[in-house]
Amino acid sequence: MTNVAQPGNASVSDGFDEFGRLSSAILDNLSRVINGKPEIAALSLVVLLAEGHLLVEDVPGVGKTTLAKALARSVGCTVSRIQFTPDLLPSDVTGVSIYNQHDREFEFKPGAVFANIVIADEINRASPKTQSALLECMEERQVSIDGQTYFLDAPFSVVATQNPIEMEGTYALPEAQRDRFMVRVSMGYPDARAELAMLHNREVQSPLDQLEAVVSREQLMRMIETARQVFVSPAVEQYAVNLAQATRKDPDIRLGVSPRATLHLVRAAKVTAALDGRDFVLPDDIDALVIPVLAHRVLLTRRSLADNRTGGAGSAGGAGGAGAGGSSSYRAVDEVLRRIVASTPVPLVAARKV
Repeated sequence: MTNVAQPGNASVSDGFDEFGRLSSAILDNLSRVINGKPEIAALSLVVLLAEGHLLVEDVPGVGKTTLAKALARSVGCTVSRIQFTPDLLPSDVTGVSIYNQHDREFEFKPGAVFANIVIADEINRASPKTQSALLECMEERQVSIDGQTYFLDAPFSVVATQNPIEMEGTYALPEAQRDRFMVRVSMGYPDARAELAMLHNREVQSPLDQLEAVVSREQLMRMIETARQVFVSPAVEQYAVNLAQATRKDPDIRLGVSPRATLHLVRAAKVTAALDGRDFVLPDDIDALVIPVLAHRVLLTRRSLADNRTGGAGSAGGAGGAGAGGSSSYRAVDEVLRRIVASTPVPLVAARKV
């Protein structure tokens, strides 16, 4: 393995050894609860280690909240859960300043967002005002209230769920907030074997109740730091930029991805490479993440949507597809992105650091 740190730093190889051992332990933990969805479990771990946020979108009962809880319980970090409802207030999320009569001064009471992992359940059921309370938290890792700024402890990750079917009385996430989610996944229905295994595993007790943390907060922070050390060659960086630029020029797309999306794509690719036992990113890592990282940020033209309106729902269970409750628009976006990947030249220079 190529050493990506400064010469003489012998701890780098040890860091990658620890990374592989701990990541395998987390994935094994998730597999005890999420049957037949190893790619979804791996993506959720990628988001956590890349210091991003995860949006899980699908119909009820396919394990969206279970995935979020299993990921949170697998690491020894503080966890909070927010059930988003129409009457939820922004102060319920961020906190509020309350006047302390004894001390005769205002005292800040932290909200549910002050945790390492925040589970935002059914995020599209809260009002836009409450949803916007997460904007500063997700991007800047801080909360500003009454002229005071309160910083959130690292690591910080939001795992949000939403149901794309029952849209009556809900509020779609604005593009500014969707763009803050590094990855969107759809659970999809399990196959017959996985569903049968689920029945056996949950016949007496839910495996989620028996799940214990296999990684401490300090170990998780070391894993994040190790992923940061993964090398990305200038050619691979240019390849990621070319893909992002292509989404802004494609005639079928009216809103391409943001520079933040390009940054998220490279960060996720670094974790993917580390999970594969490499300390350098390949173009294949970028290609594998294009749909889960970029698809939820892309808006197609009306003409492109109309051309695809006769299509059915997206394939269930795809990492970036529509899942069990998707529509033809999801499949159309995926097809456009696949076409962009196929038409973008892949760099032929070495991806390793020399």
